[in-house]
Amino acid sequence: MNRRHLLRSSAFAGTYSLLSPYAAAAGANGELRVVVIGVKGRGSSHINAALSHQKTRLVGLCDIDSDQLDRRVAELEKRGKAKNLKKYSDYRKVCEDPDVDAICIATTNHTHTVIALTAAAHGKHAYTEKPVSHNVWEGQKLAEGQKKYGTVIAHGFQRRSETSWAEAFEWLRGGSLGKLTLARGFCYKPRKSIGKVGSPVQPPKSVDYDLWSGPRKILPVRRQQFHYDWHWQSPYGNGDLGNQGPHQLDVCRWALGDPMSLPSAVISIGGRYGYDDDGDTANTQILYVETKPAPILFEVRGLPKKELDWKHGMPDYRGVTIGNVIEYEGGSLLGGHNSSCKIVDKDGKTIKEFKGGSDHIHNFFNACLGGKQNPLHNAENGHHSAALAHIGAHALKLGKELPAEQIQASLKKHPAVTDAVDRMMAHFEANGIGATKPGMGAPLTTDGKKFTGEFAQAATTLDREHYRQGHTLPNA
Repeated sequence: MNRRHLLRSSAFAGTYSLLSPYAAAAGANGELRVVVIGVKGRGSSHINAALSHQKTRLVGLCDIDSDQLDRRVAELEKRGKAKNLKKYSDYRKVCEDPDVDAICIATTNHTHTVIALTAAAHGKHAYTEKPVSHNVWEGQKLAEGQKKYGTVIAHGFQRRSETSWAEAFEWLRGGSLGKLTLARGFCYKPRKSIGKVGSPVQPPKSVDYDLWSGPRKILPVRRQQFHYDWHWQSPYGNGDLGNQGPHQLDVCRWALGDPMSLPSAVISIGGRYGYDDDGDTANTQILYVETKPAPILFEVRGLPKKELDWKHGMPDYRGVTIGNVIEYEGGSLLGGHNSSCKIVDKDGKTIKEFKGGSDHIHNFFNACLGGKQNPLHNAENGHHSAALAHIGAHALKLGKELPAEQIQASLKKHPAVTDAVDRMMAHFEANGIGATKPGMGAPLTTDGKKFTGEFAQAATTLDREHYRQGHTLPNA
């Protein structure tokens, strides 16, 4: 690894990107005036981060659901934190407000990029939850927009702010375990059926469904639970490959030295199994990514260990359910979705343990206030980690169901993938669905920037989603 690549990959290298003076200004008293957009779930962490930072001031909340917005304001009033707090329903009004310096985005996936870019176009900084994009194309536009507008656009991959993982990778780069051979990520997370409606239902009366739909076409609502279960419907969410997955895929990319190009090829296998519901994203999936200096293998499992009964808990791989196993010639780095990890030798004996971290959203605020941003946290890194999930989803959607034996026969050059398929089929068998024909994704390839090969046009068309007037990307 050359020096430039090493420095970019280290949390302690001090390689920060200077922002344009136009974007670096804070409020009148040197404070960063912050609005949180999307207040129901993850938004609560954003609110608390803004309230707990010494140099930020929470000046407003924005949500398309008036009930959720009123609930949050009432909570802040009880805490004595709602003085002069503005309420918004439309993100565009927030972005146009001259009394706002930065926004935190905890909305539905399909609106992350359009809100962040609209903010940047108005000279405002933006922190967006994972995934930073809903497709590869808009992720590219987000990265381009950060360079164009010169603002801070930060991603929500918290591992990047944890000293434990940074120290572990720094130690590993010394070569004590030899070469990196395979970067594994796992999301073995319980996902029960979201149910099935017989016909479209009405959105909650408190929801502005036009604003909720944002760039997407206004489609009939086909889910029992309006909030959150959109995660499993592809017009809005990205399944667990694109929900939890980008966290662990980001760690994999970090281990590789943060390659800033799309992968040369992917293999994607899986589908939605165990129940018939209104979701259309995979709850069981294998994603193999061909990249340098080593490949990435990511696995999603939403079903329990056995008998389709969650009382039995979830399966694991070497003790990891949601996290990473980064394999080297002489051992592995293991860690969950938290601020601790450990290095073990080939026999599983612990060599070193790492703990500790910092507040990821506070690091965003500090970047805004200081006028510089660590590349580890920027839009380009966020885009490339999310893009791996998007390409994996596209491949599966363009593929077809095949017998497991036929899939295995086509994967002879990829022993790690054949092992993953074997384990997946055993997992189906344990849950009483052993006759399953997994989906075999189309073999998608790229030249690092765009799709190539037989399925290039189909993948490109699938990736370019509908953007309604009034909700288009500013720099598209």
